[in-house]
Amino acid sequence: MSDDVKGAGFSRREFVVGAGIAASAAALGLPRRARAAGRTEITFASAKFTGVKGIGDVVELFNQSQDKIHVKFIELPPPSSSTEVHQALVQQLARKTGSPDVFTQDVIWIAEFASAGWALPLDEYFGKETGDYFSGTIDACTFNGKLTALPWAIDSGMLFYRKDLLDEAGAKVPETWDELVATASEIQKAGKAKFGYLWQGKQAEVLVCNAVSIIGSNGGSILSADGKSSMLADDAAVGAIQFLYDTINTTKISPSNVLSWDEEPSRMPFTGGEAAFLRNWSYVYSLAQDAKASKVVDKVGVAPLPHFAGGKSSACLGGYQYGVNANSKNREAAVEFLTWMSSPETQLWYALNMGLAPTRPAVFAAPKLTAAQPFMATLKDVFTGATPRPITPKYPQVSLALQSGISRALVTGKVKEELTAASEKINAVVA
Repeated sequence: MSDDVKGAGFSRREFVVGAGIAASAAALGLPRRARAAGRTEITFASAKFTGVKGIGDVVELFNQSQDKIHVKFIELPPPSSSTEVHQALVQQLARKTGSPDVFTQDVIWIAEFASAGWALPLDEYFGKETGDYFSGTIDACTFNGKLTALPWAIDSGMLFYRKDLLDEAGAKVPETWDELVATASEIQKAGKAKFGYLWQGKQAEVLVCNAVSIIGSNGGSILSADGKSSMLADDAAVGAIQFLYDTINTTKISPSNVLSWDEEPSRMPFTGGEAAFLRNWSYVYSLAQDAKASKVVDKVGVAPLPHFAGGKSSACLGGYQYGVNANSKNREAAVEFLTWMSSPETQLWYALNMGLAPTRPAVFAAPKLTAAQPFMATLKDVFTGATPRPITPKYPQVSLALQSGISRALVTGKVKEELTAASEKINAVVA
């Protein structure tokens, strides 16, 4: 077992995976050449993620680590073309031919694929290990009480802030939304920043992500626990969306432009030195540290998103997770490969070589990760509060109703009225 794995506190049981397949440092760094003849061949389809190395590289490491299974990698478009990725997977899985045997999926597709009978329930293989992952990822990978996906890579909304501006104001990193408003307003009034708080209000999926976080931080939810009724018109949800409306129209810490902004338009003013706070995803940090793209190098900190009084931080969960085709003709081989791919050592490899954050909290303690990716190593507390989006096989329809209803509420200010109308639409979808 490698020193990095020991330092992260991984057990021997966690380290040895599959039927004698070890996801060891040797397998991930200096693999032996495996025999090609006589091996079971399975297929693995994934969206294209890139970094110093790619997914094809880690698949090859697996192929060389043992002589039982050979994996053929099918590369799909990148996550930025998620509609195309989704369509490709739906077309292949709906044929029920068993290919691909293993696939990666956006977290918001898990319920859809499970409901259609395309994803193999995994409890008998991984039920005992679910406590080794962030609880939010396990929640997102569970449908109707069954584990139908396995965590792979995680991302979530987080709060970026200007360390220098907070220091000048004598302010601490805000833990509540009231604290954020107070600090942002003070920094604006002092002329230190044009904008207090930037977020994404465009009528798109990112608006749902903002809503999940802000509503969750007020103790609310978009759907009931059983996923069969809307809670969007409840006081907690209405109060949270009212807060977003007020950032533009009452407290004025946010510009009205946020209503047409997704991730990048909101990021650029922040890294351009014009804002005190920003809600966005983890990718922003590396850009903030790039002198070619940023005026705030070494001035940016990251923290969990604030919460309302009596609530707790709630960060909308993002990321891709693994699935096994329910019609796979090589089920045991697929599970062995999946076990290897989600192991602590392989997750560490992904973090170091591709910048994909682990879904196992213990991996964040690996000395090699702390040394090579100090920013990522700090995200454990952020991801601990990760909250999945509504878990329902009707998610696409629910998302569209949320986007239009919340957008109208933010534009018109008729928050209770618009959320009630949207809630009725959602009830018609999920009932």
